[in-house]
Amino acid sequence: MQPDNPYASTRGSITSKQLPAFDEAMIQKYNRSGPRYTSYPTALEFTPIPVDLETKILKNREARAPLSLYFHIPFCRHLCYYCACNKIITKKNSDSGDYLEYLIAEIKLKRRLLTTEGGKNPVVKQLHLGGGTPTFLRDEEMVQLWEFLQTQFEFLSDDEGDYSIEIDPRELSGNTLKVLRDLGFNRISLGVQDLEESVQIAVNRVHSAELIENVLTEARELGFHSINIDLIYGLPHQTPETLEQTVRRIIEMAPDRLSVFNYAHLPERFKAQRQIKEADLPSPAAKLTMLGNTINTLTEAGYQYIGIDHFAKPDDELAVAQREGKLHRNFQGYTIMGDCDLLGFGVSSISQIANANSRYILQNDTDLQAYQATIDAAQHNLAIMPAVKVIKTSIKDRLREYVIMNLLCHDYIDFKDINQKFGIDAITYFIDEIAQLGAMQEDRLIDMDAAGIRVLPKGRLLGRNVAMVFDEYLDKKHKNRFSKVI
Repeated sequence: MQPDNPYASTRGSITSKQLPAFDEAMIQKYNRSGPRYTSYPTALEFTPIPVDLETKILKNREARAPLSLYFHIPFCRHLCYYCACNKIITKKNSDSGDYLEYLIAEIKLKRRLLTTEGGKNPVVKQLHLGGGTPTFLRDEEMVQLWEFLQTQFEFLSDDEGDYSIEIDPRELSGNTLKVLRDLGFNRISLGVQDLEESVQIAVNRVHSAELIENVLTEARELGFHSINIDLIYGLPHQTPETLEQTVRRIIEMAPDRLSVFNYAHLPERFKAQRQIKEADLPSPAAKLTMLGNTINTLTEAGYQYIGIDHFAKPDDELAVAQREGKLHRNFQGYTIMGDCDLLGFGVSSISQIANANSRYILQNDTDLQAYQATIDAAQHNLAIMPAVKVIKTSIKDRLREYVIMNLLCHDYIDFKDINQKFGIDAITYFIDEIAQLGAMQEDRLIDMDAAGIRVLPKGRLLGRNVAMVFDEYLDKKHKNRFSKVI
């Protein structure tokens, strides 16, 4: 019998069927560059936005649809050499106050356009502060932002909503965690990357294991619902042995989630990485060993592999949502809030808004001065809005997005489900893609039959490769824009 939700797992909380199987030969065979699919189409398909389009999109969004809010804080006090983002390194506290004024101005611009039922404030189910270092905002500035948001939106209760913030543990004041929890934040993510001192020095991010442990202890005492830790493999001076020590030490701290990212060394594209000596980097073989060891260690410790670098305890909301077939993916990564429109605020932020039969993806300017100039101009001309780029998705895009996201979230696509949702015969429609997947089926990465396509344990680490087969935009002009899957 098939469950009501065809993507719900019948595999239990943790079983051998659910664990990813590390197969070095298969990884080497299929490891190629590809997107992380935080959207489909990906951000490479942005085009300049027509005048007035953002205004129309916000006015015409479904009034009953809940919101997920994202705030991009671009500032950091220290330059991490592995960084592949456009961050602004500054120690000027005044920068955060100036930037906060622009965020509030942008919130006002967008909020005035949102229609709601009965004149009530729009409902917010999820909020995330990323960057950069969001806690670059001083405690009193965080309070100012949060209190202003309460006047513009209706937030779900602490038990129902998901309110998270990325934290650099080195940048916390003595009271910051308590301030955040008292405001309503219930989830935090800590950038740790590695605990080995020689690695930390090489990437200019030095902190002790004791500091991380103290932050986690305080966060638990304050009642944060979930704690994530970021690690990176492939950093200078890392070895399989030292990373294994870091992973085991982190497991002792028992975070609810872990993100284990592959370091892609691209100094020609990212200026900060030029500080890293290529001779200090581990070999590709050593990186594969690190990955295999990390996967085995985390799964043996009871963590569930979610997909694309992410692990979670079996009782974490992400793991539960995956087993129930309710996991989603957007610009914030894996999420349980798939029914939300995403509204982004700040330089480079991205919004994702459903509108009738279309979905729009919009992005603000990635240059801080240009973003601020746009917000300034909008104060005097209501026709000006922050977004400078847009993607309008077609029904064909929505179909392929549905396939790609279910492969990445649930390791499965159900042909009957697709046929009912999109009014097609999936096998006929995707006959070319199914043919391309033949080699993966022979290698036992996937299993295909008349019911659908399932990613097998040996293929779970290569789920992006399976998804890429269904990407119509992934042509030669884009391939050098992505890092390798592993």
